[in-house]
Amino acid sequence: MNKHRYLIGSRDFYSKLMRIAVPIMIQNGITNFVNLLDNIMVGQLGTNQMSGVSIVNQLMLVYNLVIFGGLAGIGIFTAQYYGKGDHDGIRYTFRAKIIMAVFICAAAFVILFAGSTGFIGMYLHEDGSAGSLTETMRYAREYLQVMYVSMIPFALGTVYADTLRETGETMVPMKAGLLAVVVNLIGNYILIFGHFGAPALGVAGAAAATALSRIVEFVYVAVWTHRHTERNRFIAGVYRRFRIPADLFFKYVKKAFPLLLNELLWTVAQTTLLQCYSVRGLMVVASFNISNTLGNVMNVSFIAMGSAIAIIIGQELGAGRTDRVRQHAEQLAFAAVILCSLVGVVMFAIAGLFPRLYNTEEEVRALATGLIRISAICMPMYAYENAAYFTIRSGGKVLVTFLFDSLFCWVFSVPAAFILSRFTGIPILPMFLIIQMIELIKVASGFLLVRKGIWINNLT
Repeated sequence: MNKHRYLIGSRDFYSKLMRIAVPIMIQNGITNFVNLLDNIMVGQLGTNQMSGVSIVNQLMLVYNLVIFGGLAGIGIFTAQYYGKGDHDGIRYTFRAKIIMAVFICAAAFVILFAGSTGFIGMYLHEDGSAGSLTETMRYAREYLQVMYVSMIPFALGTVYADTLRETGETMVPMKAGLLAVVVNLIGNYILIFGHFGAPALGVAGAAAATALSRIVEFVYVAVWTHRHTERNRFIAGVYRRFRIPADLFFKYVKKAFPLLLNELLWTVAQTTLLQCYSVRGLMVVASFNISNTLGNVMNVSFIAMGSAIAIIIGQELGAGRTDRVRQHAEQLAFAAVILCSLVGVVMFAIAGLFPRLYNTEEEVRALATGLIRISAICMPMYAYENAAYFTIRSGGKVLVTFLFDSLFCWVFSVPAAFILSRFTGIPILPMFLIIQMIELIKVASGFLLVRKGIWINNLT
C-alpha cells in the first residue's frame, strides 16, 4: 500500500504535470494527426509515391532529431537557469542554441545534397517489379528537393519553441503548432491534388505544404517572443550583442555534443533497422510507413511526458529542491506508463481498420496491421524507457544517456536485425517482435539508473 502511495503524487503535482504535458501533447498530437492525413493523401497517389515520401521522411527524421538533441543539451541549462531565476544565463543558452542550429542545418544540407541518391537507394530492394524501384526513387528525389526549404525555419523555430517551454511557456508553441498544421493541411489538399485552380503537384505539393507550415510556425513563435519582452526577459538585446562567455559556451557544448551525437546515432540506428527490414522488399517499406504514421500520433503521449519530465525535474534541480526529486521522478514514470498503456489499448483496437485508409495492396495492409499491434503491446515499455531517459538527462548525465540510448541500439538491436534479415528467412512480423523485445534489457537498465539517483545534479 505504501509503495502505491509512493508512486502516486499530490493533486498539485499532477496539476503542474498537466499544465506542461497537455499543451505539448495537443501540439504534437495535432501535428502528427495532420501528418497522418498528409500521409493518407500521398497514399492515395499510390504505393510508389507513398514509399518514396516515407524514405525521405526517414532521412529528414535524422536531421530533426539531431536538431532536438543538439538543442536539448543546452536546454538542460535553460531549465535550471529558469528555476534559479537567472535571465542572463537563459540569454546565453539561447544564443548558443542559434549557433548550434545553424551549424547542424548547414552540415545536414551538404550531406543530404551530396548523398541523397545513395541514401534513398539503400531502402530500395527488389520485390517483383523493377519499375517500382525506379518510380520510387524518382518520387523520393522530387519530394526531397522541396523539403530542403523547410530545414532552416524548422531549426530556428525549434530554438524559440524549446526555450519558451523550458521557461514554462507551453501555450505559445502549441498555438504556433496548431496554426502550422492548419496551413499544412490546407496546403496539402490544394497542392497535392490541384484544387481551387492550383496545379496538381503530387509529392512535390506535399513537400511545399510542409515547408510553408514550418515557415509560418517559426514566424509566429519568434514574433510573439520578441513582442513580449516583459515575459521573456532573456530575449531583450539577445541579438544586439551576440556574445557568450567562452567558459560558458564550452560548458554548454560539453553537454550538448553527447546528446547531439546520441540523437544522431540513435536515428541512424532507426534508419538502419528500417533498412534491414526493407531487405524483405518494397512492400515492407510501405507497411512500416503506414504503421509508423499511426505510431507517431499515438507516441505523443510518452513524448509529451518525456518533455514534461525534463522540464519539471530540471527546474527542481536548478532550484535546489533535491529532497524529493527521486520520488517525483518515479511518480512521473509511473504516470507515463499508465497513460501509454491506455493509448496502447486504443492503438491495438484500431490496428485492423487504419491500413484500409490507404490505396495499396492487401499484403501491405496485413503487414501494417501486424506491425501496429506489436507496437501497441510495447507502448508501456516505450513509455518507461522514455521517462528514464529524460530523468537521467535532466541532471546533465549525458554520457550515461548516450550509453543508455544510442549505444544500446548499436550493440543489441542493429546487430540482431542485421543477422535476422540477412542470414535467416524469418518473416518480418516475428523479426520485428524480437527486435522490440530486446529493449526489455533497456527497461531494466533504466529502472536501476533512476533508482540509483546518479542523475541528481545541479549544474547551475
